[in-house]
Amino acid sequence: MLKLIQGNEAVAYGAIWAGCRFYAGYPITPSSEIAHVLARELPKVGGKFLQMEDEIASLGAVLGASVGGVKAMTATSGPGFSLMQEHIGYAAMAEIPCVVVNVQRLGPSTGQPTSPAQGDVMQARWGTHGDHPIIVLCPSSVKEAFDLTIKAFNFSEKYRTPVILLMDEVVGHMREPLEYPPSQPPEVVERIHASTPPEWYYPYDEEFGDVPPIIPFGMGYRYHITGLHHDRSGFPTLRPDEIKSWVARVFRKIEANKADFTFYQEDWTDRAKVLVIAYGATARAARHAVKIARAHRYKVGFLKLMTLWPFPEEVVERAARTAARVIVPEMNMGQLALEVERVVGRRKVQRVNKVDGTMITPGEILKAIEGGRE
Repeated sequence: MLKLIQGNEAVAYGAIWAGCRFYAGYPITPSSEIAHVLARELPKVGGKFLQMEDEIASLGAVLGASVGGVKAMTATSGPGFSLMQEHIGYAAMAEIPCVVVNVQRLGPSTGQPTSPAQGDVMQARWGTHGDHPIIVLCPSSVKEAFDLTIKAFNFSEKYRTPVILLMDEVVGHMREPLEYPPSQPPEVVERIHASTPPEWYYPYDEEFGDVPPIIPFGMGYRYHITGLHHDRSGFPTLRPDEIKSWVARVFRKIEANKADFTFYQEDWTDRAKVLVIAYGATARAARHAVKIARAHRYKVGFLKLMTLWPFPEEVVERAARTAARVIVPEMNMGQLALEVERVVGRRKVQRVNKVDGTMITPGEILKAIEGGRE
């Protein structure tokens, strides 16, 4: 049946559909509806909801639940996302599956809690210290919020990694029809468990491949978890060969499988002389502007990115192959534009930025398209 729901509500329903049975979080605008729905719905399916004292404790509880064998998530916004960075790094080091939703708002600091922004793009990739990859998905509609939440859980479990769902206030609070329960059930990936006897099990053993299976605590398998660089048994190591091997494997399991989690929408890019690249709520305005421009016979194409990290450089390079100009509108001072410039060249990129708490309009993007008619 069709339900008229918010993007935040779609995230909550998507999490439940994916098998999430634990949520720990701290209320923060504009993500609080995710907690509201899960507080009501998780107990109905045997799940647990905890309101923690802060965002640091929230993600810590999520990691503990995940190690216990439960699919787990939290949701926050900019200031809370900043507080979670140490635990995101811990999850990457210990290879603990979890999903973190960040519904972006205007910052820095408290900023404007109810205003839209896209200022956490770089933080989502580089917020933690040290070298590790991260998967970041970004919806631009209520349906995509539902679908990408399920995929976030799937990739987290499949690749034993934290996954970030990067929303914005507009997508989080807008209402659109969503078929729920879905008539065609999306695929749900479960965690791989080892059949190895307890005495032979090593939680980070490359003999299992790039993604070693993780066995929940309490099932008779004794192993160590630490935020330090570790050997195959999970105990701290100072050996350069073991550290190098771990770093190489963690990057390899993501980079070698980019095609699995690279999502985008490409329209009219064939022989386009101008290309507009956008994501999140801004992509909605951008696509409308492109349609108007094409009605006026501008040779303009459109590329919507739903995967921000790892950055889909091959997709961008291919879409921009004939373009003399590449326009990147975003509600920040040019964060994803830096990656586009790296791929296609700085001189080809034209930025359309807005950081006053209002959305970029189709008219503002159309003006940039018309700036040099092709």
